[in-house]
Amino acid sequence: MTRRVHEVMTGNPVSVERLTTLAEAARVMRDADIGDVLVVDDGKLRGILTDRDIVVRALAQDRDPADTTVLAVCTTEPVTVRRDDDVDLAVDLMRRHALRRLPVESENGELVGIVSLGDLEVERDPGSPLSSIAAAERGC
Repeated sequence: MTRRVHEVMTGNPVSVERLTTLAEAARVMRDADIGDVLVVDDGKLRGILTDRDIVVRALAQDRDPADTTVLAVCTTEPVTVRRDDDVDLAVDLMRRHALRRLPVESENGELVGIVSLGDLEVERDPGSPLSSIAAAERGC
């Protein structure tokens, strides 16, 4: 039986408004023990910001995290999947676009989760070393 994205995703994604500073976004990531946040504007997805984005697109370019907004450095127009899409579609999108995570939307465009490479590895091969690492990270 084909699995659906909602069966493997992490629900309740953490988001920040587009004008949030990078410093505040970093604190949100730290407090939630995550490496990314979704960037929204009035509840609509506008981008995705990773901890790597903060380092490579901001700090390495001498941008001040207290003055730089998440919108200035996030990936805009992120690739998304729907909650009822096949897991195979999520894998294919990640492969084609070299992505590590995909925001998950409901049929009406509401953000409902995020699916990561770790989530998909746990689904594909629960006994693999990567799967063990991904499962342990969720419990931290």
